[in-house]
This record gives sequence, C-alpha cells and structure tokens, in this order.
Amino acid sequence: MNLKSIFKDAKASAIGRKKFNIIMARVIPFNKPHKLKVIKITESEVEVEIPYRKKNLNHLKGIHACALATGAEYCSGLMLLSRLGSEKYRLIMESIEVKYHYQAKSTCYAYFKLNDEELKAKILEPLESDGKVFYQCEIGVKDEEENAICTVRTNWQIKSWDKVKTKR
Repeated sequence: MNLKSIFKDAKASAIGRKKFNIIMARVIPFNKPHKLKVIKITESEVEVEIPYRKKNLNHLKGIHACALATGAEYCSGLMLLSRLGSEKYRLIMESIEVKYHYQAKSTCYAYFKLNDEELKAKILEPLESDGKVFYQCEIGVKDEEENAICTVRTNWQIKSWDKVKTKR
C-alpha cells in the first residue's frame, strides 16, 4: 500500500477521500464501528466526522466520551502521518487527555491543524538532533451547532526507525 499516494488522492478530491475512508476502516479495524470519516484533509489540516449513531451513544443518548476521544486521536494521528510518512518515523500515542465541555447530542467534528513552522521547529528539527521527540497536539471537537464539545490533547512519541529498539 502506497501511503503517500492514498493521502495525495484524499487531499485532491471527494472520491479520493471516500477511497481513503474505506481503506482506513480496514487498516484500523478498531475505528470501524465508530464510522469515523475524514471530511477534510489538506497539507496542514484534518477534519474528522464523528457521527451521531446508536453505536457511538452513551446511556444519556449523547456521543460517548470514548468515541469523541477516538475521533480526536485519529484526527491528530492522521495529520502527523500525512506530514511525516511512515518510512522514516514511527508514531505511537504516549498519552491522551480530554476535557469535556458540553454534551454531544448531534454529529461532531474533530479538527487539527499543523502548520509548516510548527512542524519544522517542534518536530523535524528535534528529530534531526535527537532521533526522537514528544509532540502534543490540541484537537478541538465541535458539534453541528459549533458548540465546543471537548478539547483533546494527544501526546505522540515520534521516533526515527533506526532508534527503535524492540524485544526479540
């Protein structure tokens, strides 16, 4: 699977995004029941839809806290993967923190932006010198009426593959 090509197609057209969403549902089976969908992806921004559907609801008929956290994690992870690729670096989420502000009673949208300056200063330059960096993403989640539902902070460990040590 050519990841660069799949991201490029997703950024270029609605058909590319549809193909991307189908592939990601198979590649990341944990997310499949949530029916998360990338609705926008550019060089510096990702937006993920978290649908208001029975499998995503809690006992109060709001979108479950874990579905919101999963959508936000997915959003930031996709942006990092889109910008860094998987050939040179390994990405692992080290931690996640969620602050809930409002009950989600409709479809929600997680969004994350990563501009070139931040990418260079906080990720690429430290990776060049250390081979490893922790990068914290702040992802906003809003509902259809633009209510701030939650703020999610994911802390990603990004490491050069040549620095990865695994037990055998």
